[in-house]
Amino acid sequence: MEKLAEWLNQAEHAVVMTGAGMSTESGLPDFRSDKGLWNNRDPAKLASIDMMQQNWEEFFSFYRSRIQSLAHVKPNNGHYILAEWEKHGLVKSIITQNVDGLHHAAGSENIAELHGSITSLRCHSCGKTTNSAAYLENKSCCTDCSGVLRPNIVLFGEMLPKQAIAFAQTETAKADLFIVLGSSLSVAPASFFPADAKDQGAKLVIINRTPTDIDQKADLLLQDEDIGSILTKTNTKI
Repeated sequence: MEKLAEWLNQAEHAVVMTGAGMSTESGLPDFRSDKGLWNNRDPAKLASIDMMQQNWEEFFSFYRSRIQSLAHVKPNNGHYILAEWEKHGLVKSIITQNVDGLHHAAGSENIAELHGSITSLRCHSCGKTTNSAAYLENKSCCTDCSGVLRPNIVLFGEMLPKQAIAFAQTETAKADLFIVLGSSLSVAPASFFPADAKDQGAKLVIINRTPTDIDQKADLLLQDEDIGSILTKTNTKI
């Protein structure tokens, strides 16, 4: 933690990338473990544009339950520490694979949500957005054009948002310290950013409970504690 605190204090442009491990500490399930969201399910079918168009009832039921499960979930201490670090200039931006909106809820502002956010819905026809609470009221049609309201996230079969990708690429290029929190780094293109930052001269820190494919590139590798605990201890040394 002393080394991480020292590097944060020295960095001119620290960037953080978060994955599912950041959210599990708020009580959310991950995706690929034995108890994960995709256990005994095929995400390429269930969370896909084809499922939305061909089996709306199952698609709506799944995402309604996901939105309902998020209703009482709060940011954890790690989210709040990152927001505080951003406020004080220690962290310049966050790149996240998560769609839960917890970084925004904690107060972070400079965020690239690579897979969108389930905290809002958008009309698949006209693009109008509305709060995801509409699903909890069994509303699934746009009030403007009667189009289908779908989660404002990236489904299988869709491209990632260009603006978020461009922001993440720009921040990665600027980074002199790149910190990975709770990501297996198994999903592209997010998995490319840490290695790109390292190749461009940044120090690379990986904090994750399980090994990743680029652990050998890390300047600092922490696997033995929860993210919140590591960030809390680091915060006391800044």
